[in-house]
Amino acid sequence: MNETRRDRDAEGRARNARPRDGLGRPLPYGTPGVERQPEGVVRTPYETLREAQRLLDAGMPFHAHEVFEDAWKSGPSSERELWRGLAQMAVGLTHAARGNTAGGARLLRRGAGALSPYGEARPHGIGIGGLMDWAQELAGRVESGPTVDAAAEAPRLLG
Repeated sequence: MNETRRDRDAEGRARNARPRDGLGRPLPYGTPGVERQPEGVVRTPYETLREAQRLLDAGMPFHAHEVFEDAWKSGPSSERELWRGLAQMAVGLTHAARGNTAGGARLLRRGAGALSPYGEARPHGIGIGGLMDWAQELAGRVESGPTVDAAAEAPRLLG
């Protein structure tokens, strides 16, 4: 593979075939990495939550974000902010675990804000209030503390 050119898919869209670690950081070509999530998978809300929780529990919030992104792009417009907010929280946890405390805190808070319109509705059994509290509390800790362990900080989606 020519490493100076961008990887492209069959439609010509840019794709990065470099292997990645569990937090989504690119690794050198030829290094074994973590299997990436396939893009564009349409799942039921239950399947989305189950797969995202598995990835979060495994310390792979970057990959969970990709699962939420698929739901955000394929789901009904009335739920786009829900899935987008969950994706932002997962990316916030990713940044916090990578050591980007400012970016991590900002994305955790942004994700919590995106979930606020869903309040106590508990769409698909998601514990919105608990997730918003988790994101706000973690954002405060990562701003003033060390890098966090993504698996140890994984939130419970259903509550």
